[in-house]
Amino acid sequence: VQLQASGGGLVQAGGSLRLSCTASVRTFSMYRMGWFRQAPGKEREFVAAISRSGGRTVYTDSVKGRFTISRDNGRNTMYLQMNSLKPEDTAVYYCYADVQARYWGQGTQVTVSS
Repeated sequence: VQLQASGGGLVQAGGSLRLSCTASVRTFSMYRMGWFRQAPGKEREFVAAISRSGGRTVYTDSVKGRFTISRDNGRNTMYLQMNSLKPEDTAVYYCYADVQARYWGQGTQVTVSS
């Protein structure tokens, strides 16, 4: 399983970014997926997850109401729409896919300036 994350960048506080994670698999809809992030000097933390069908989602409290996770099983792609970004959202964002084992993407840098 190979996961390719993209969409990171530099944005001012209050701005928006949309991250994408594309998987090179034949049965994308079988994978539960999600995002973690890791800020400098901190441990990797959970951000959001989405069920196989996309019908269920879960978020860490700090991003609820600002971030939206979604997926397009026809395009083998998962998204993280990030609105009202804050400087504390600055981190490398990693996507993952779960089916029997967890697979990670390479990470994409998000930097939010104040």
